[in-house]
Amino acid sequence: MRPPHSTPSTSSPRSATRRPRRQCSRPSSPSSTDVDATSDFHQRRNAMTARAVTEATFEQEVLMNDKAVLVDFWAEWCGPCRAVSPILDQIATENSDRLDIVKLNVDENPNLAMKYQITAIPAFKVFEKGEVVKTVIGAKPKPALEADLAAFIS
Repeated sequence: MRPPHSTPSTSSPRSATRRPRRQCSRPSSPSSTDVDATSDFHQRRNAMTARAVTEATFEQEVLMNDKAVLVDFWAEWCGPCRAVSPILDQIATENSDRLDIVKLNVDENPNLAMKYQITAIPAFKVFEKGEVVKTVIGAKPKPALEADLAAFIS
């Protein structure tokens, strides 16, 4: 009998049946497909129609705006936030005369997220004349978001 914490010898039958570990082979440089996907992501990100606001610009861009403003409370790490972003860009482009859409990163602007009681993201708040008049929580397909925003885009 061997002591409880000893390692088996190399001549044991158990070690003889072990398979060698496979080495993970990763390319030393990104493939052209990886580079294309990354640059495509950055092009789409830079082409966002909705503009970013911060605590410094929130009052001017949102609270003092003459039009209704939808504020998208989001974070970079949030998958549903990234999924709904192109939908918001489409809605912003199609309804730019009636509705402004802005994005507020909750990680970079925690005071505003706390002030407007953002506990889940993505969260959308529509402001008119400085007041919240509509709240929508969660990523939705375009028809559902348009239905939620019908009063502001029709």
